[in-house]
Amino acid sequence: MNVIDAIEREQIAEAKARHSAPDFRPGDTVRVSVRVTEGSRQRVQAFEGVCISRTSRGMGSTFTVRKVSYGEGVERVFPLYAPIIESIEVVRQGRVRRAKLYYLRERSGKSARIRERRRTATGRATKTAPADED
Repeated sequence: MNVIDAIEREQIAEAKARHSAPDFRPGDTVRVSVRVTEGSRQRVQAFEGVCISRTSRGMGSTFTVRKVSYGEGVERVFPLYAPIIESIEVVRQGRVRRAKLYYLRERSGKSARIRERRRTATGRATKTAPADED
């Protein structure tokens, strides 16, 4: 094993001990609590949106969350193991067929909906209909 890989694995283990990130993937709606420093004060700010991509690069792993705020699309890229991340909570699990959901950038309203993936008691995913049916 490479020495750099060994050091990186140790750092990832330490980061996971600080806060455990749940298992989430693109299409899931997540709420990320971020520690924000303003001057000498610190507060926790929540950013909730759809995870549109994940990159797995060891300690450099990131995920991108997109939400629409006041009619304007906002995307934020979060480092997965950063100490500024207080917690990550999966609000809703989405059922998508792509690893990168960049096509959502051009869509809005009903065309930007993502079907919900529901779990049974055994933990398996079941087939579902679109989330908002009327």
